[in-house]
Amino acid sequence: MNRDSELDAFKRKVDLRQFAVSLGYEMDRRESWRGSTVLRRDADKIVVKRNHNGHYVFFSVRDDRDNGTIVDFLERRQNLNLGAVRQILRPWIGRSVTPPQFPALEPTSTNRMRVECAYRRMANAQRYPYLERERCLPSAVLLSPRFVGRMRIDSRGNTVFPHFDAAGLCGYEIKNRGFTGFAAGGQKGLWFSHARPDDRRLVLAESAIDALSHAALFPDAEDQTRYASLGGKPSSRQTGPVQATIARLPEGAEIVAAFDTDEAGRKLVNVIREAVASVASRTERTDLIFKAHLAVKEGEDWNMVLQNGGIGTAPGIHPVLDDNGPDWPKLDLPDRQPVR
Repeated sequence: MNRDSELDAFKRKVDLRQFAVSLGYEMDRRESWRGSTVLRRDADKIVVKRNHNGHYVFFSVRDDRDNGTIVDFLERRQNLNLGAVRQILRPWIGRSVTPPQFPALEPTSTNRMRVECAYRRMANAQRYPYLERERCLPSAVLLSPRFVGRMRIDSRGNTVFPHFDAAGLCGYEIKNRGFTGFAAGGQKGLWFSHARPDDRRLVLAESAIDALSHAALFPDAEDQTRYASLGGKPSSRQTGPVQATIARLPEGAEIVAAFDTDEAGRKLVNVIREAVASVASRTERTDLIFKAHLAVKEGEDWNMVLQNGGIGTAPGIHPVLDDNGPDWPKLDLPDRQPVR
């Protein structure tokens, strides 16, 4: 093996995560997701991925200049020259770990790397001025176990909602007063709340703000409800994540389409209805239950309902006890039967 091929082998074949653990780093499971592993040691916090060349790479969450391959990781943390790095890493070539400690990391595009690097360096806030003041979302909901950490604040004070697909973080929405944007180089997936094993309901909304508003309006339902949003008009590449999310629901779960009460919202209801039917057909599940849940007043979305005073006072809305739990407005859509 020549010296160049040896360097490539270090970067490609030595799992940087396992090597970091040997130096005392520990995995942060709550902040890790598919395609990315977060590791900590004292004040040092890094994210490990694989780039498009298949090399294990890292970046520091706290230092923009601290990034690179396992060679850079070792040089900087132990103040070593390249020759000393080679001596340390040679025994790691071909070393197997039984049982494997980490799931496989798939190679990641350059754009995804940039998107995740930018997102990881945003703040996990304790208050969200735009959401609380402009959108009337209670801080108790935003900081509840269901939603804590599912939005961040960037350096300009914008609220940021991460999007995920099968490979992990793929982009993020950016929201502020009079402004909506999306991560440069990112792609839409789905925004998610946290999920729990005993959840029996999935609420799908057009935006994360509408999903949060639905949770604020129906707090009794939140204990067993997970939430997701499409981030606006769905693209064809979101079909897979939507169906995968539905397929992972426990037996007897409800899928609730909580979109805007307008023509576009009703079209989205049908999109989700078809996704549920497709999953039921492909998996032969007969236990899934589909419902549509739209505000009674034409033209409203769930955040408008919240800002107008909620279910009790919003014009044209009359609560009725749903046979499966929370007080939800009565709907004219006949979508209360199991999907067959």
